Amino acid sequence: MKKFIVSLMIAAMAATALVGCGSDGNNAGTDDNNDTENDANAGDDANTDENTDDQGEESTGGGVSGLISVVSREDGSGTRGAFTELFGILEEDADGNEVDKTTVEATILTSTEAVLTNVAGDPNAIGYVSLGALDDSVKAVKINGVDATVENIQNGTYEISRPFNIATNGEPTGVAADFINFIMSEEGQAVVSQDYIQAEEAPQPFESTMESGKITVGGSTSVSPLMQELIEAYQAINTNAEIDLQTSDSSTGLQEVMDGTSDIGMASRELKDSESSLTAKVIAIDGIAVIVNNENTVDDLTPEEVKAIFTGETTTW
Repeated sequence: MKKFIVSLMIAAMAATALVGCGSDGNNAGTDDNNDTENDANAGDDANTDENTDDQGEESTGGGVSGLISVVSREDGSGTRGAFTELFGILEEDADGNEVDKTTVEATILTSTEAVLTNVAGDPNAIGYVSLGALDDSVKAVKINGVDATVENIQNGTYEISRPFNIATNGEPTGVAADFINFIMSEEGQAVVSQDYIQAEEAPQPFESTMESGKITVGGSTSVSPLMQELIEAYQAINTNAEIDLQTSDSSTGLQEVMDGTSDIGMASRELKDSESSLTAKVIAIDGIAVIVNNENTVDDLTPEEVKAIFTGETTTW
């Protein structure tokens, strides 16, 4: 009888152990299933984030994710004027008036340096700057597979370029005339060719008239770095001349020349009909680089994709 009771106790203990093992196995199976399901859902979420935003709008498929931060220049900027025209962002309405379709969500900045700083500090940002101002704090994307370089502008494969103009109110005289002659000379165009394309194919050596006096040059922030270099090179030759450089934007610089408060205006675009009374001269050809943050893996965009981003049609990376 005692042996029978012991046998029953052993059997009961074994059954309890089997139930415990069965319970652990079922839980493990459930956890495995949950993990698999979570992984699948995570994959679905990743695919969803990669291709669309919450509103289902188009995405560029960039290496960063989230809303695109569009960075543009202020009204009156020659760089903005050239950029919106070259990418078709400037459109004609039903009455034939030109309308800038830049998205109202864009961050508007008033200098080239501000655009570079903003894009360098925001992984989701995209902007544009003068090719000559480009540095390694940001990345210039290719347009239709072509790098933004002076060489590619010269050979015609990179088509996003515009002129750098200077303008005077009538024919210049004195220091203004001598300085402009320097800009267009062999020495002046050698300064231009360091970062831009020469406006003169066969410039002549410079011979200064050694004029004395002070002039004011004002306008575009894009032209300003080049102008500073030209002023320094000229004053090394003509030490009698004093040139005051004031930076604003293309429209302001040209208006000041018309008003008589500046002697030479700088514009990083063609002159408008309203500015046709001025005497203009192209001093260099510059490209416009579309820039993104260095963390962004987007390397190449089409003009249509750039337009879609800057008009607000495409809103996510």
